[in-house]
Amino acid sequence: MTSYRHTARRAAIAAAVTTAALTLAACGGAGGNPSSTASASASAPAPAAGSAHNAADVSFAQGMIPHHRQAVEMADLAATRASSPEVKKLAAEIKKAQDPEIKTLSGWLTSWDAQVPTQGSMDHSGHSMPGMMADDDMSTLEKASGPAFDTAFLKLMIKHHEGAVEMARTQKSAGADQSAKDMADAIITSQSAEITRMNALLNK
Repeated sequence: MTSYRHTARRAAIAAAVTTAALTLAACGGAGGNPSSTASASASAPAPAAGSAHNAADVSFAQGMIPHHRQAVEMADLAATRASSPEVKKLAAEIKKAQDPEIKTLSGWLTSWDAQVPTQGSMDHSGHSMPGMMADDDMSTLEKASGPAFDTAFLKLMIKHHEGAVEMARTQKSAGADQSAKDMADAIITSQSAEITRMNALLNK
């Protein structure tokens, strides 16, 4: 019994010495530089992107991608059909802002292991997102030109933007991912300003 206690004690002492040696090696490694442990922490892999996301974030991204794609499609029509320089300028700005956001939203969904809506899956009549144009609306816009196009474009894009603002407000209240909430903030600010601008053009 006494021999067993001595053996256990020696084992415990050996373990303590080994632990101390490992701790000293970690602190004194790399030439005894105390910052070496901090460097190791700094070089550790960062948490996966969007690690704090929730279902509302996924829904926001999956809904906003086809919503933005339709806005870009409408903006592309303005390049050749609009008669107003202001409408053409606005359409170009909408495309410039929303194309990069589509890429960002797609990247988030990929990092969250969620499905990215495909371009071919966009059906204008099948979306439940606020402000999405039905096939008839898009067909009317495609057939219009000149001042008639300008008026139709502005009315439809105002409705479209109002829908995007509504979706962004939902994201702000229900989402968890801070980057997605920041984008929602930016959408509310920029598209609300564009709605004001479009209403002014309609009233000219």
